Amino acid sequence: MSAEQTVGMAQRPAEKKSTRPGIDWRGRLLDRAPFLVACLMLALIIAIYGSLQSGVFSLDELNLDTAAAMTLMLAATGQTIVLVRGGIDLSIGGMISIGTVIAATRFTDDPSTVALWSLVILALGFLIGALNGLLISLLKLQPFLVTLATWSILNGVAMIILPTDGGSVPSWWVGFASAQLVGLTSPVWMLLALLVVWWWFRATRVGIAIQATGSNEKSAFLSGVSITRVNLVTYGLSGLFAAGAALFLVTQTGAGSPTIGKDYILPSVAAAVIGGVSLFGGRGHLAGTLIGAFVLTLIGNLVFVLHVSSYWQPVASGIILLLSVLASSVAEKAARNRVQ
Repeated sequence: MSAEQTVGMAQRPAEKKSTRPGIDWRGRLLDRAPFLVACLMLALIIAIYGSLQSGVFSLDELNLDTAAAMTLMLAATGQTIVLVRGGIDLSIGGMISIGTVIAATRFTDDPSTVALWSLVILALGFLIGALNGLLISLLKLQPFLVTLATWSILNGVAMIILPTDGGSVPSWWVGFASAQLVGLTSPVWMLLALLVVWWWFRATRVGIAIQATGSNEKSAFLSGVSITRVNLVTYGLSGLFAAGAALFLVTQTGAGSPTIGKDYILPSVAAAVIGGVSLFGGRGHLAGTLIGAFVLTLIGNLVFVLHVSSYWQPVASGIILLLSVLASSVAEKAARNRVQ
């Protein structure tokens, strides 16, 4: 063998290495497919809605739609954290119900009393959620069954406190949702705050641990992650956001309801799934969930301006959810194929 051939053979591995592709754009696109589908759905709904209704592309409409979606957004934020962990939380329905009835029966015109009971409701939400996490971890119970039982208990307690819809909250508390700063109402500022907090939370040790546990619980445990602590924080935060949803909801209704929370359980899951959160855990972003909440809210507006029966709203929501699940399934299969 000649010297030239020997040198040529020695250079072949280096040449092969230098031609290796850099960024897997196809893989990244597939990973983001559910989120992109959600964005496309929102854009399409807004386009149709804007063509049928005047003033859609205005600050006033943004303020109104954000206020209408905020209760679902808060509930879905907690649900997103649980889904990223790989669980599910049905108890948010009971927490929203009991939160509204406590507010409607305990709030007075005294701001200090309102502040005190608001803290009580938020603390109760976190503690009940943390209890869910503790039961799931120590007793090795399924999240679905534990949170279903908690939902039933909280609903019963809510009906004991306030058997029927009623009670009231101060007028200044109701006015919170319409308070403005530089043309934007408080719900819009809350939306921006949620995104900032999520961006910070994902970079914390707790946020990283939750996502790692959702991706692979066994690997996370072997890496030193406390699964019990992760569950306590995960479900505690879900309960906290559900309590926050209850406090905001009474600014819309002005009263309490012992059964209203059930209307937010499945939509909170649907908003997260539409936004690209994986039902298998480990993947999801709050921005997608918030877009999903907007999609579900604007469907109701679209049905109204089209002057069709309101029964078409769940039909449209179901079709959108199926498309989102399909996009999520494609992303999951693509991710598994790349790992293999």
